[in-house]
Amino acid sequence: MKEKIKIASGQGFWGDLIDAPFHQVTKGNIDYLVMDYLAEVTMSILQKQKNKNPKLGFAKDIPELMKRILPVCIEKKIKIITNGGGVNPISCAESIIEVAKNIGINKLKIAVVLGDDIKDRVDELVSLGCSLNNMETNQSIIPIKEKLLSANVYFGAMPIVEGLKLGADIVITGRTTDTGLTLAPMIYEFGWDKENYDLMSSGTVAGHILECGAQSSGGNFMGDWQSIPNMAEIGFPIAEAYPNGEFIITKHSGTGGRVSFETVAEQLLYEIGNPEDYITPDCVADFTSIQLEDLGNDRVRVYNIKGKKATEFFKVSCSYSSGYSASATLTYSWPQALTKAKFADSILRKRLENLNLNFEEIRTEFIGYNSCHGPLSKNIDESLINEIMLRVAVRSQDYNSIERFGKEIAPLILTGPPSVTGFAGGRPKPSDVVAYWPALIPKKFIQSDVKLIEM
Repeated sequence: MKEKIKIASGQGFWGDLIDAPFHQVTKGNIDYLVMDYLAEVTMSILQKQKNKNPKLGFAKDIPELMKRILPVCIEKKIKIITNGGGVNPISCAESIIEVAKNIGINKLKIAVVLGDDIKDRVDELVSLGCSLNNMETNQSIIPIKEKLLSANVYFGAMPIVEGLKLGADIVITGRTTDTGLTLAPMIYEFGWDKENYDLMSSGTVAGHILECGAQSSGGNFMGDWQSIPNMAEIGFPIAEAYPNGEFIITKHSGTGGRVSFETVAEQLLYEIGNPEDYITPDCVADFTSIQLEDLGNDRVRVYNIKGKKATEFFKVSCSYSSGYSASATLTYSWPQALTKAKFADSILRKRLENLNLNFEEIRTEFIGYNSCHGPLSKNIDESLINEIMLRVAVRSQDYNSIERFGKEIAPLILTGPPSVTGFAGGRPKPSDVVAYWPALIPKKFIQSDVKLIEM
């Protein structure tokens, strides 16, 4: 058993800093690089790509990234874990193998975690009595199952642990919890018992702190954000983990950003719901038990974490097609920019009403005034406003209504208030609306499958 391991966050989402993984493997010593690419909407995007091309469906950044980091990771014996396999982890692994061959690497083991994609099993599961009710509305999935774009179970750490036990240099997964990416190497390296829920919760909390990349090392910081040093070269966080469940959050020396009590505490509060019951496939962590100690020099000790047994369910993230949408913008300039924008909106709404178009929702935002805070926005002195952008968005099951909306924006330029510019070019085209359907499924219905691909 190792005395400690260093697990470095390389991506907080698909589209995060491209150079972050390279800096993590080159600017200091680490044992693991973990990269989180997936959000709920990402799965539907990847599924659409796979539908067009069966070889796609994973984070397309990964092959190019591997050209840069694979030689370093092999030399330093750094293992890589990522859920960037999306809805096609096999193709993701095959693309990495191809990269390895092209750069002269001839020995590589990649473990691929399968079994999370249940889209083709929905009918079977429903017949077994699993109605996949919506967690928010309790509605059965049956009325919308023909519109499903994706349906993926959130696996936890254990399939990744299995891949590491097979000797994998890289583990590629589909829909895996953000926290499981970090918990898995702790279980593997320290030989943790999966029924020791305090230890499971410790690794889960470490994963929660790392999962959003630089958000725990000074990025997106709500405190004294202007004091964060060298944000242009911000260092991503690293968990220095120990067998007893304690860990230290830090970053590479000489990088920008800051790891402090405040930055770590703020990330701990991110998307947690009930702090006493942070539910994952591996455990239920009690965030109220967490203790932090700022050690200075960008090092924060995290300890005393308690947890409980995991539930008997996996969460399922589904997406489905739910009609069409379109949006358009116009910009009105001083004087009376806001008054002009509001008047243009009223004209547009009256014209849409006269056309008897069918919309489920019409939403208007006055960007520069209320697009962030909506009805909570404070009244402002119009004489101080240089310009306001009017943005109108519509949603409907009726394609023709959405298409006609797009033909009513440009006419406002000459048939509405004066001093208008910033038309977003061309008539807005309808696009598919992707809706989210969260559900639970008993674990007894789901089995992960780990395959090893070797060069």
